[in-house]
Amino acid sequence: MQRDEFLQQLWLDYIHCHPDIGALSLWPLENRAEYCVLVTLNRPPYQAQRLLPALYHFGYRRVGHHAMADRGILANVLSPGNDDAWIVLIELQLDTLTQVPRQHLEALINRSHPQDGQGQNLLSRGRPWPMPDWPTYQQLHEAHPLAAWLAIMGPRMHHVGFDCQRLGHDIAEYADVITEAGLKPGSQTLLPISPLLDYRYYACCTQRAVFAAGDEHRVTTGGLALVQKRLSGTRERAAELLLPQHTRCELSA
Repeated sequence: MQRDEFLQQLWLDYIHCHPDIGALSLWPLENRAEYCVLVTLNRPPYQAQRLLPALYHFGYRRVGHHAMADRGILANVLSPGNDDAWIVLIELQLDTLTQVPRQHLEALINRSHPQDGQGQNLLSRGRPWPMPDWPTYQQLHEAHPLAAWLAIMGPRMHHVGFDCQRLGHDIAEYADVITEAGLKPGSQTLLPISPLLDYRYYACCTQRAVFAAGDEHRVTTGGLALVQKRLSGTRERAAELLLPQHTRCELSA
């Protein structure tokens, strides 16, 4: 698999999960995302250490490795070296959860088929374990919203960000169109965002999900971010400025 195919698989899986976002026609097809936020967890075979070699194979280079203890995550920032999308690989640290929700999530992971833990497309293959029941999902959500999200989605792309300056219009213009399309501004608590960016996050429309006992509930499973550099003369890509320096702890590679 080459990088173009990998990014295409991520995008197709993403719009399959979020058809309301896939239906937006705000930008030409040749304009790619500024960055993709991928989410996984620190249990084999889905831990970042296992996934990073495949991303290196696609030509990505890790330029940041950050611990965010207050959010229970590690973040790997990867540069494509060209105009392709950057990648922010988020790894939920299960050991930061209390015992009962951690055991619930580990029990789901342990029910994955061994074949679903192989290959380079672990981040676009879908949920590799059975759907939890609704009470388990609620308990996980109370413990950590990302744990609940992983339980029903599996390791994959959480949301995508677009740089409005690179798309050719002001962020306010895109925001108006997205609001008219029915997407609502949401609270993106997954990552801290640098004050160097004008950042707006929109939650996708709620989706009807069938849980393990057969009951259906509507849940939010991702979103879309618009970013724009506040200082247009800077040479860095918007994705390079995404995480604020003062809220992250740099780890050695």
